[in-house]
Amino acid sequence: MPPIMRGRLNPCLLILLLSGLAAAQSSEQRTARYLESIRKQPPLLLAFVRDLPKGGDLHNHLDGAIYAEDLVDFAADGGLCVDRTSSRLLAPPCDSCENYTAKPLARCAYGDHVLYNQMIDAWSMRNWRPGDESGHDHFFASFEKFGLASHTHVAEAIAAATNRAGMDHLQYVEFMHTADGGAAAQLAGKVEWNADYGKMRETLLGAGMKDVAVETGKRLAADDARAKEILKCATADAAPGCSVTVRYLYQVLRGLPHEIVFAQILLGFELASSDPRFVGLNLVMPEDWYVPIHDFNEHMAMVDYLHSVYPKVHIALHAGELAMGLVPPEDLAFHIRASVERGHAERIGHGVSVMNEKDPIGLLHEMAERNVLVEIALTSNDMILGVSGDEHPLPIYMKNGVPVALATDDEGVSRSDMTHEYLRAVETYHFSYAELKRFARQSLEHSFLPGQSLWTDTKVVFRLAPACGSDTAGVEKPSAGCEQFLAANERARMQWKLEGEFARFEKNIGSK
Repeated sequence: MPPIMRGRLNPCLLILLLSGLAAAQSSEQRTARYLESIRKQPPLLLAFVRDLPKGGDLHNHLDGAIYAEDLVDFAADGGLCVDRTSSRLLAPPCDSCENYTAKPLARCAYGDHVLYNQMIDAWSMRNWRPGDESGHDHFFASFEKFGLASHTHVAEAIAAATNRAGMDHLQYVEFMHTADGGAAAQLAGKVEWNADYGKMRETLLGAGMKDVAVETGKRLAADDARAKEILKCATADAAPGCSVTVRYLYQVLRGLPHEIVFAQILLGFELASSDPRFVGLNLVMPEDWYVPIHDFNEHMAMVDYLHSVYPKVHIALHAGELAMGLVPPEDLAFHIRASVERGHAERIGHGVSVMNEKDPIGLLHEMAERNVLVEIALTSNDMILGVSGDEHPLPIYMKNGVPVALATDDEGVSRSDMTHEYLRAVETYHFSYAELKRFARQSLEHSFLPGQSLWTDTKVVFRLAPACGSDTAGVEKPSAGCEQFLAANERARMQWKLEGEFARFEKNIGSK
């Protein structure tokens, strides 16, 4: 009997052809098709994005990563008081838990739902609405209110933020953390300021900066060890955070006087040169405040000089976390370019105001040529700057070949997480599965982990390094040459792990 009868395909042959087509589709293609099929089904889309392997979070402030509920616990544990009017934490002695006392113990909030909710709202963006106080001001004011609790519970903060990263299917986090407890600032106050950066560096080193670096390393080692205990790592009850690799960027507070800023930048370079837990440094605090604006060029000069002394230290810089009206137009025109060209930034945090820069298209091409990644924080940019959707430059960066990765910024204060950063990106810009996969891969490609990359090319497609070129990326048993390459390069090893997670994710999606 002929296969075609009366213009129809033989049913048996049709089944065979469909089966062959399904087999010919790769797991990646099936996953991509599944994503397209659920775009208009928010619950399914959320589940998909939650399980998606996300690589690394390269822009995460440890202080801002903690949810306010945890901060209330930290404050209660520390015996701190709370100002009932402002919700700012204060040192004891405190008032009792009786109604309407001015300075109750923070633990009083456990039995006072009005106080508890007031603290949560004051310490985060929960329930914030546009009004007399801008999102920008409410966001940044929260840090001074809960600071006493976060600064005295660093290990607990590391554990909480790392565990959330693990639950979000992240492998790697670089926490920004001013880990010295103010020691560099104190040292700066003991020496006379010298505008000759070389002489100022020598003075600070002679006054004990290397000792500060050693003590900072010891402090962080203890906090890391305690965080692992909290997460029950190396036990049968290990929390999800135990599978996350954590490194640190020393966080310089650029809103302080210039002698302190220089001392902190110097400490950052020293730590990243001597302690493997520190993989670089970053300058933080609101870019629009007076000192960061007024001293911006001086800060770039400081980084430029110290980069010449410590050329191997990685640098990431906040730049372009600005919008029209927040600062005068002239202050929108050069921060990103200066951070790349004078500050030697390998990564830029935010970059929202890029199209206000002088010759923005030329700058985009320069960033693409230099392979400078932009850490994109969609929720933060919306809440702080009011920039979202078509107004955000994320698609422009991508169109011009500038590498990008999604980041949480301050997920506790923003009441977000990496899953919802990806969800916002998918819903707003309709990114494909291939583009989501690129975000995750770029996050590890531009991490400051030591060693060579798994990839020789990432511009259009990701091509494996020669040592692993004949392998299927992510398999449990790579070839001998590839295994040797991975053992010698931590960054490549982390990237290999991500590919394995993608394979498992795609296999699971394909079974649905």
